[in-house]
Amino acid sequence: MRTINVEPHCSIFDETDPAEYVYTITAGTVTVYKLLGDGRRQITGFLFPGDFLGLTHNEAYAYSAEALVPTRLCRFPRRRLEALLVEIPHLEQRLLAIASHELAAAQDQMMLLGRKSARERVVSFILMLSNSAARHGRPGDPVFLPMSRSDIADYLGLTTETVSRTVTLLKKQGLIELLDDKQIGLSRLSALREIAEGF
Repeated sequence: MRTINVEPHCSIFDETDPAEYVYTITAGTVTVYKLLGDGRRQITGFLFPGDFLGLTHNEAYAYSAEALVPTRLCRFPRRRLEALLVEIPHLEQRLLAIASHELAAAQDQMMLLGRKSARERVVSFILMLSNSAARHGRPGDPVFLPMSRSDIADYLGLTTETVSRTVTLLKKQGLIELLDDKQIGLSRLSALREIAEGF
């Protein structure tokens, strides 16, 4: 196992690179994405401390990964992980739980992109980050948003302008509070949850 530090906006690996390593994030934020045929980028997720990165059953990575902020990773050879799964059976259960969570997240994103309005998408995204932080033992309010509005737009299938307008409107309505250091306070959590559910 080796600890590596990655500067903001630097690649960790690219889609189709040989999947030689698996990573755990110990500090920072990572975005994972796929490049579309026309060169556009579709962000498929954001990963935080405690998340695994690079898990695959294929010989190549299925997506690209990039650090959003200064990020620290523990990197270990994939073959070593496979050997550990034989030696430590409960580790396989842990990885299965991670894979199940990733599948649920992918289904949530499909719902975001397919059925929700721009307002519902932005609110759902903010609440998703809040829930993820709480799940990893970090404060869920205020919500830390290390990604840019453009990154959020690429994830939600919106324009950057739409994301900015929606955040501004949520602030004017007293639903959120824009704080320093890329943080958003959840002023009216129950109302935000209702919006995310389409009420």
